[in-house]
Amino acid sequence: MKYRLKIHVSLKLGHSDPEGETTARLLRELGYKVENVSVGKVYRVLLEADTTKEAERKAEEMCKRLLANPTKDDYAIVVEETK
Repeated sequence: MKYRLKIHVSLKLGHSDPEGETTARLLRELGYKVENVSVGKVYRVLLEADTTKEAERKAEEMCKRLLANPTKDDYAIVVEETK
């Protein structure tokens, strides 16, 4: 069975986000009343697995092994069964 994973990776609170800070500054220069910007990544993965639970386990493993740095990143996983 195929599963669609959406994995959101973002910086943990308190970690420096230079890209977000630069983006916020530039948006303010363009006239937007922006208070804060944070930058993250979204990974969309099409995965073969036998069950939803296995797909979730594999997604967790991907995050821990490659997609997120546990020291500085938080992540959230959404798993959807494809038709």
